[in-house]
Amino acid sequence: MIADQQETIRTADVPEVKAEPVRHPGNWIGAVVVLVLGAMFVHTLVVNPNFHWKVVGGYFLSGEILGGLLRTLELTALAMVIGICLGTVLAVMRASDNLIMSAAAALYVWFFRGTPLLVQLIFWFNISSLYPRLSLGVPFGPIVVSGSSNVLISAFTAALLGLGLNQAAYTAEIVRAGILSVPVGQLDAAASLGMSNLMTMRRVVLPQAMRVIIPPLGNETIGMLKTTSIVSVLAMPELLYSAQLVYARTYQTMPLLIVASLWYLLVTTVLTSVQLRIERHFARGAGSGPVGTLHEFARRAFAHHARFRTPAPAGAAITGGR
Repeated sequence: MIADQQETIRTADVPEVKAEPVRHPGNWIGAVVVLVLGAMFVHTLVVNPNFHWKVVGGYFLSGEILGGLLRTLELTALAMVIGICLGTVLAVMRASDNLIMSAAAALYVWFFRGTPLLVQLIFWFNISSLYPRLSLGVPFGPIVVSGSSNVLISAFTAALLGLGLNQAAYTAEIVRAGILSVPVGQLDAAASLGMSNLMTMRRVVLPQAMRVIIPPLGNETIGMLKTTSIVSVLAMPELLYSAQLVYARTYQTMPLLIVASLWYLLVTTVLTSVQLRIERHFARGAGSGPVGTLHEFARRAFAHHARFRTPAPAGAAITGGR
């Protein structure tokens, strides 16, 4: 009773506070400035006749531009496939306990990340000066297949080798970061259930590492789309070089560059949408924390072993970490 009275007195002594939201006039000023600049930009796009929007529309779906776009997409897809496959192998090699494999992977990453991509492209294009003929056979033994380097290493092959092998070095570091993001306790849990290293990597590590790998790998794919423009130095008729061939003939430089930029923006938008969908797919079922994720893993692991009637070793225990 006395406590209630004291509480009533303390409540009565507290003055009423009227909370008002803090005003931020700078936000409104910044918004007005952005709107004015945006309106000025749109206005100059509409009224400036030097943009030649009719020429842009006329070449946007032309055969030469679409052919270059197709080669750009082909180079992007094949280079990323090479980069992802080889980069994953390199990441696993870096994490290996075998010193030779780990050092070889580290040396590969060091070399291809340490030299400019443009230099690598020109190197592959002129590889015939070092090796006039390329051969395939038994090491230090008979040659099975042999051919001229100028015939085997075309401009497209040189571009693909340069882009793919360079991308593998960056993908290896992305995959390695994803593997290192998986808690050590999950590896202990897999070992206590009798899983092999390969099964642990396939069923435990990679599914969780994908949540970390996908965002930067998506950025690398978008970057690869734009990086393919560098292969124009090899006279490879991708999107940019196709536009250059057209404006070298018509002298419509800026309209053709606008055409190429619009296609790059359109494809980038599509790739960004695909990346977001893949991220949402791998984000499903993510736990609220390491403990929740570990419990989910343990439940699925025990269900998997029960389905194949593989009992866990005696005395096995699931630990949350070291």
